[in-house]
Amino acid sequence: MRQEQGTLLSGLTTMRVGGPAARLVRVTTTDELVDAVREVDDAEEPLLVLGGGSNLVVADEGFPGTVVRVETTGIRVESDDRCGGANVRVAAGEPWDDLVAQAVEQGWSGIEALAGIPGSTGATPIQNVGAYGQEVAQTVAQVRVWDRRDARVHTVFGSDCGFTYRDSRFKRDPSRFVVLDVLFQLRVADLSEPVRYADLARSLGVELGARVPLADARLAVLEQRRRRGMVLDAADHDTWSCGSFFTNPILATEDMDALAMRVRDRLGEGAPDLPVWPEADGHRKTSAAWLIERAGFRKGHGEPGPAALSDKHTLAVTNRGSARTADIVALAREIRNGVDDAFGIRLVNEPVLLGVSL
Repeated sequence: MRQEQGTLLSGLTTMRVGGPAARLVRVTTTDELVDAVREVDDAEEPLLVLGGGSNLVVADEGFPGTVVRVETTGIRVESDDRCGGANVRVAAGEPWDDLVAQAVEQGWSGIEALAGIPGSTGATPIQNVGAYGQEVAQTVAQVRVWDRRDARVHTVFGSDCGFTYRDSRFKRDPSRFVVLDVLFQLRVADLSEPVRYADLARSLGVELGARVPLADARLAVLEQRRRRGMVLDAADHDTWSCGSFFTNPILATEDMDALAMRVRDRLGEGAPDLPVWPEADGHRKTSAAWLIERAGFRKGHGEPGPAALSDKHTLAVTNRGSARTADIVALAREIRNGVDDAFGIRLVNEPVLLGVSL
C-alpha cells in the first residue's frame, strides 16, 4: 500500500473537480484492499472507496477522511467453451474498457455494446452500467465483496444483486459493500448480442435485432460515443464529465400519461410527442435529454462559463477547463429545476455527489 496526504481528488475523477483527501491509500491487491478498509473502519474514520472516478463529484473542500484508491488488476478465465460460455473473473480495479476490448478479441459476447465507458470494473455492478441496449446485469454471475457490516468476504450471485435500471443492492446500501471482483458469464461467439438500439443499427446498416461481428459492434459503439463526447479525451472538454448526469425517468403508466399531458400543454399543438418506451415491469421510460432540450436548455448551455452542457450531448454536464465543484453543481441544479418548472418532473442525478447536494 502507498499512502499520500492532501492529494487533490480532481486528478482522480473524470469531471476533474474536487478538493484534497485527508489521506489517500492506493491498493494493488485484494488483500491490501480488505486490509485498508478494515483499518479505516476499526479507526472509525470516514471512508471513500474510489475506482476510476467516472461517476463521482466531490466537494471543493475535499474529503475529510481516507480515500482507498482501488488499483487492483487481473482478468482470469475460469472456463471458456461454447457450451458453458466464458466465465471470466475480473479484479475490481481493472479498467472496464480494457475488459470489453479483451472480450471482443477473445470472442466473448455480451458486453460489446458497453465499449468506451470509463471507470473500473468493480463499479459496473454497483451502478448496473448500461448503454445501447445492454446492461452488466445481463452478464454478472457473481460479485465478490467485502461486507463491512459482517467483516467478511461474501459472494453475491447475480440473481441476488437486486439489479434495476442504473441501480443495485450495492448502490442502495453504499456503506456496506466493497466490491473485490466480478465474475462475468459471457457467450462464446463470433457475433454480437442482438442490436437493440436504433441509432446503432443504422450506423451498422442492419435491422434491429440483428447480430454483427463483435469487433464491428464495438467500433460502432465507440463511434457513437465519440460523437456524443462520451469517450475520454484529455484534449476535449466535452469529455470532462461524468457522462450522463441525469437518469432517464421511469414512471408508472398513469404518471407517464400525466407527464405527456403536461408536455403537450407546455409545447402546444404540433409539438413532437414525449418519447416513451415500455419497461419489462409495466413501467414506462422517457428521455431525460429530450426533456432538458424542450425545457429550453441547448447543447453548450452555460458557455463561456467554467461549467456548461456538452456541445455534443445535452445530458452531460461538463467542466470547460477551470470549473470548480460549485460551478458543476450550480449548472446541474439549474437544469434540474428548469425541467421541474417546465414539466413537473424532477430529474435524478446519476453520479454520486460527495459533500455537496443539488
